[in-house]
Amino acid sequence: MVNPKKLPRHLAIIMDGNGRWARERMLRRIVGHQKGVETVRTIVEECSRLGIRYLTLFAFSSENWLRPKTEVRALMALLKRYVRTEAGRMMQNNIRFAVIGNRSDLPTDVNREIDDAIFRTSGNSGMTLTLALSYGGRQEIIRAATLLAADLAAGKMDAAAVDESFFERYLYSFGMPEPDLLIRTSGEMRISNFLLWQLAYTELYFTDVNWPDFGIPELHTALRDYQARERRFGRTSDQLHAGH
Repeated sequence: MVNPKKLPRHLAIIMDGNGRWARERMLRRIVGHQKGVETVRTIVEECSRLGIRYLTLFAFSSENWLRPKTEVRALMALLKRYVRTEAGRMMQNNIRFAVIGNRSDLPTDVNREIDDAIFRTSGNSGMTLTLALSYGGRQEIIRAATLLAADLAAGKMDAAAVDESFFERYLYSFGMPEPDLLIRTSGEMRISNFLLWQLAYTELYFTDVNWPDFGIPELHTALRDYQARERRFGRTSDQLHAGH
């Protein structure tokens, strides 16, 4: 069983394998993405039920714009439909919705649905669901450094005040705790430019299961694996067990 007292406060997931799932069944890639959306609903609601406070899903990377235009259009249509239909379920489950990434790249109609869902759920006090859209970790760090440099040049702050916590104010994720656990599906063992700053001390879990097949049993397996680990953050086991 999953120990409710040892849950990750923040769970991040790279949802990989929709296309592979479809190819194995000789289906179009978009069918895999549609099936993947069903998995998103299942995992979001289970994480909310368990009491996980933050769930961040890598939904569309800055590099995904390089995919065939027909697939990109289909993904944007799927995203728009998801945000519109799920906003009501988020309200029912007390979930607050957020987005990180370069939203200026997204179509206007998609951004309109995102703004509406963010506004509607802004008062919710349960789990925060964040979609990373048109997101890249390196791009986020460059953006943060550029904003910080501009503030320094404008004399808004003293360079001596800049440390890690100060720099984090300029990241998309400011206000969220760093992920405790990252799950990546479909057998790939890399983080693919996702939350590069934030994953510094995150536990990593990789599974061969493609995202459309990643259900509640697979989620619980990942959580139990996480709960069996010892997170030392640079300290020794003896220090942790001594309470230092």
